[in-house]
Amino acid sequence: MQQFNFQRLKDSFQRKRSTEQDVSGPDWPERTSGRPLHNIPTTENLTMFQAFEWYVPADQNHWQRLLHVLPRLKAIGVSSVWIPPGCKATNPQDNGYGIYDLYDLGEFHQKGSTPTKWGSKDDLSQLVAEAEELGVGIYWDTILNHKASADHKERCMAVKVDPDDRTKEIAPPQEIEAWVGFDFPERGNRYSSQKYHWHHFNGTDYNSLDHSSAIYRLEGKKWSEFVDKEHKNYDYLMFSNLDHTHAEVKEDIKRWGEWLGRELKLKGLRLDAVKHYSDRFQLEFIEHLERTVGSGWFFVAEYWLFSVKGMREYLSRMKHKVSLFDSTLLYNFARASKTRNADLRKIFEGSLVQVEPRHAVTLVMNHDTQPTQPLAAPFGRWFKPLAYALILLREDGYPCVFYGDLYGIASNSTYHPQFESPACGGKLPHLCLARKLYAYGPQINYFDAPSCIGFTRLGTWDRPNGLACVIASVSLGKKKMFVGREHAGETWTDILGLRMNRRQGAEKKVIIDGKGNGEFTCGPMSVAVWVQMDAPNRSLFDLPL
Repeated sequence: MQQFNFQRLKDSFQRKRSTEQDVSGPDWPERTSGRPLHNIPTTENLTMFQAFEWYVPADQNHWQRLLHVLPRLKAIGVSSVWIPPGCKATNPQDNGYGIYDLYDLGEFHQKGSTPTKWGSKDDLSQLVAEAEELGVGIYWDTILNHKASADHKERCMAVKVDPDDRTKEIAPPQEIEAWVGFDFPERGNRYSSQKYHWHHFNGTDYNSLDHSSAIYRLEGKKWSEFVDKEHKNYDYLMFSNLDHTHAEVKEDIKRWGEWLGRELKLKGLRLDAVKHYSDRFQLEFIEHLERTVGSGWFFVAEYWLFSVKGMREYLSRMKHKVSLFDSTLLYNFARASKTRNADLRKIFEGSLVQVEPRHAVTLVMNHDTQPTQPLAAPFGRWFKPLAYALILLREDGYPCVFYGDLYGIASNSTYHPQFESPACGGKLPHLCLARKLYAYGPQINYFDAPSCIGFTRLGTWDRPNGLACVIASVSLGKKKMFVGREHAGETWTDILGLRMNRRQGAEKKVIIDGKGNGEFTCGPMSVAVWVQMDAPNRSLFDLPL
């Protein structure tokens, strides 16, 4: 799946960049058909699905839940599924980021349960096999910076460092007793005989001798220099921090990657928390997988940064072998959703997808930014369908749809007491299907008014239908947009039919004029997606998806 960015057939038609004025038929004679010189089949658009949210019930049935909905996800256009961390963690309620044993995928009775929060290894294997049968790729969520819930304590020398400046020592070296011994007694030597002791780590956060919590750098160890510079050095994040310069640590992780690729037929990895461990080792790990089990895998890294410059520097250090989640665009969306006066023309300014379209995974929300989470991005619900239209229907970026937006966010008695219903008024599946069926070919942008923007997709020789999308904030939106002279005389209708469009006088039908233009509308604080009334599969949008 790594090559997805190069299968958009960019050379099948001339790329165009953003236009600021109305574009009519005569100005674009070569775009009236979207046909390339050679009849190369157009690759179906790819869509990623994040298959969990933070409060999914800890009933050990999630792999089965996903197995049940896979055919439906495939039908609406999902091509890959990012599943949650499936390795054994601190307890049966842990989402997997408090990782204990890389080699236990829900097979051994460790940390209070045989299955993980998500289910058993058998259930996981069944899910992955069904995904392969359907042609859906599985991306594994990979946590490689720390280990948690050690089996025993060990004594070692350590020094406290300033939490705001990890390069600064704030106390003399002292002996501590730390939870850094990992024997994996129930798994034993199955799959791997590697055990972990204090010298496999460079930091920890608790001293059992005096019951004190602090950031301790273990004596004789250094923080990696190839990490984010927040707090002067952001190698340490939590739990027992792995030392990726230690030969046994490096080799065990690389062996695990090979083992995982043999156990499960994956199509890629999500790398968690890459700001917090050596990007030199990350590159070494990826290149090792490419040589062994991961040829053609897609790699996406969680580098949660608000500087496009910093993200591009990371991509360069990684030789552009990875993509990044576009955190900058997500927060652009969140800010715009808080006011009706946002300038929609600037919605992509400062975003990764604007400058690295081939390496940006675009998203609206994820498990870290959902309500109550540390990186929560409070989001006005009215803006969700607008944001999803902007990532799903445009040509740049690899869009990722969030489980909590498609199925809702579960209630949690402590942190999230009320169920949050699915986003987009239940129309998110329709937007996904529109991407699968119609979002192809050259794109013309109409980003010419602060409160109303639009764009069209002109289709390709074998996917000729195209679409027109109008997005408005303050008031009723209207755009005269070009869809192709071959559509002259056709009737186009809005496939979403959002309530705001129905209530605020938006047109129900648009007739394309002789030059290939239409006057497309949408209600305030809304989005409309227009396609030919009798386009193939148009009737699907009139049904619940």
